[in-house]
Amino acid sequence: MFDLPLIIVGPAIILPLGILAIGGLILFRRRFQPQLRYGEHDAHFSATMVASIMVFYGLAMALIAVHVWVTFEDVSRIVSHEAATLGTLYRNVSEYPEPERGTMQAGLREYVEHMIRDVWPEQHKGKIPNAGIERMDRFQAVLMHFEPSHEAQKLLAAETLRAYDEMIGARRLRLDAVETHLPGVMWAVIVIGAVISIFSSYFFPVRDARLQATQIGLLAVFMGLVIFLIVALDRPFRGELGIPSTAYQIVYEQLMTP
Repeated sequence: MFDLPLIIVGPAIILPLGILAIGGLILFRRRFQPQLRYGEHDAHFSATMVASIMVFYGLAMALIAVHVWVTFEDVSRIVSHEAATLGTLYRNVSEYPEPERGTMQAGLREYVEHMIRDVWPEQHKGKIPNAGIERMDRFQAVLMHFEPSHEAQKLLAAETLRAYDEMIGARRLRLDAVETHLPGVMWAVIVIGAVISIFSSYFFPVRDARLQATQIGLLAVFMGLVIFLIVALDRPFRGELGIPSTAYQIVYEQLMTP
């Protein structure tokens, strides 16, 4: 589902939920509602119970949706930070003497090309890439073996090492975020809570079945929209809303392209 276009995912969530809600209402009104005995004030009790269920379910859905959005934004910032540190690192090594400068520049260009060409398609499939570490090891070997000959080079080497450490840290956080998603227990709460919320709305003694079906259908559509939003943002690197490699492309085109 996470790899399908959103124009397919949306209806695939909303339509079945709406059909099940209205179909369940029809079955309930034909089979079970005639067997129920409603008192004079039972409608108030039903309204209170439904409102309580909706409040708790709405609160749970709101918290989950906010959590998913905040996680998506956090991962997006990690990606932007890694790309920014790569740009800073490339500028720093551009001030190194040859042959270290050319070797490290070529290593960074190769790494960013690898990110755009190979890493991002794997992340969009939910896979954690590991080939980039070899390129970083080669770059680090050259960086660590450089011996500054004067004070300016010492300061430059220190700043370069700091930028390299930040980039490695951001890379680690990005890789950890590839498998970020809601646990199964939260999806159970979302699905079971939706079923309970819709089912609780059947107990209102509404005389006009069309009116009740319309209201319950709208309720199911709204729930489906919220669930669709959570699905679309649950995995930061997957689907049409997956975080793109734009930040790396900008760094490559503006700084690293010969």
